[in-house]
Amino acid sequence: MQKISSIMSLLFILAASSLAGCSTLNGQSDQNFSYKNIPIDKETARTGEGSTILFRGTPLPLSGMEVKAGETLRAVPLAKGDLSLVNIHESQGKVRIISIVPSLDTKVCEQQTHYLSEKNKGLDQQVSLITISVDTPFAQERFAKEAGIANVEFLSDFRGGEFGISHGLLLERPHVLARAVMVVDANNVIRYLQVTPDLGHMPDMERAFQVARSVLQNS
Repeated sequence: MQKISSIMSLLFILAASSLAGCSTLNGQSDQNFSYKNIPIDKETARTGEGSTILFRGTPLPLSGMEVKAGETLRAVPLAKGDLSLVNIHESQGKVRIISIVPSLDTKVCEQQTHYLSEKNKGLDQQVSLITISVDTPFAQERFAKEAGIANVEFLSDFRGGEFGISHGLLLERPHVLARAVMVVDANNVIRYLQVTPDLGHMPDMERAFQVARSVLQNS
């Protein structure tokens, strides 16, 4: 009963934070997005079974297989806006920055996605920007439209959390992804991976941009 109560509390907090999170839902464009002073983690957590992520001081266990930088991006299907499936492994051929968020309806995820879109300083002309969450494809499409974000591809892991499980990033309860950012080269090698130890903190997006530039220069 205590575990169920904790899960329900977490779901309530996530839902409540969404009410303050999506400023773009009030008709603001991406140019008017108001960035908040959200803590940025510089360290990374491990992925996979046996690892935990903090949420408001409570450790939540990760599920799935551990993955590390230097390993290959794993082949799993993700849903696009029209509900068709695309294998993330088949996005090879171009450097990618993959931003992974629990839910676009929370303020930290919203800011992380705007940061990816707006602060990359022209990287979007050379690399693919991808956001993955467990939100439905319809919710992702609505978010992108209302936020005015057109340079990021949104992919959904809502069907069964297969991306999360295969990369050790799934928080089974309450079925959301851990917060992370990865840089993947044109050959599907993960060149950089950061998983925030605290779900409420931003990843170091500037570091991910720096790694992506370095991969481009050396490819």
